[in-house]
Amino acid sequence: MKNNLDKYRMIFDYHTHTTFSHGKGSIEDNIKAAIAAGLEAVAITDHGPGHLTYGVKRENFPVMREEIERLKIKYPDIKVYLGVEANIISVGNYLDVCAEEMEQLDFTLAGYHYGIGHGYCIGNWLDSHKLLPGGMGTELLIKNTDMTMKALYENDIKILTHPGDKGRFDIYEIARACEDTDTLMEISTWHSHLTVEELKIAAKTGARFVISSDAHTPNRVGSFHGGLERVLKAGVDPARIVNIAEI
Repeated sequence: MKNNLDKYRMIFDYHTHTTFSHGKGSIEDNIKAAIAAGLEAVAITDHGPGHLTYGVKRENFPVMREEIERLKIKYPDIKVYLGVEANIISVGNYLDVCAEEMEQLDFTLAGYHYGIGHGYCIGNWLDSHKLLPGGMGTELLIKNTDMTMKALYENDIKILTHPGDKGRFDIYEIARACEDTDTLMEISTWHSHLTVEELKIAAKTGARFVISSDAHTPNRVGSFHGGLERVLKAGVDPARIVNIAEI
């Protein structure tokens, strides 16, 4: 498997975190790590502001933009983007960022996490620990899938991060929505989703995929082997991974 993995390189990593949420490095640290990894582009996508413990502060979006514009001049050989990993929720526009905030960003990522309001977090956590009465898991699957699809159709989301993580989701229906909205489905090297089985399901649609490091430390920026290994095990054509190229 290692020899097969070494035939490929990562072109860009659009999911990295910094100290503006709960990453361990600065924006510049991630840029330098991306350059060292041979990437053509990197995005800074800290956790959405609705997270109760480590979301980015809303007032820091302009601060981050200013910092990135300064660093673009310092590091002209790599493209640097500002995004956010918004939290999918069950109210409003189904994300914890509004349209005005998204206008300050180059693009928006979105994923489901614990630690947010209006997202069935308690129920999903209890379900994951087998503490819910029978039948409630199916109800959660319907609710989780519904809010995810509404988030996809009501917002311009570039990447759906680690779909299937932290709850029950109908991966096939979500993949169809991603195909319809031209949203990339993430294969995370930090989380286990998309799993091999989820990849097989999603690949039955015309959805496209992206591998991300979801780096919380600079040394993980550009990590992709774990995700590509799942792709190959699932029998998915690596050509469907938009940021992986054969060497």
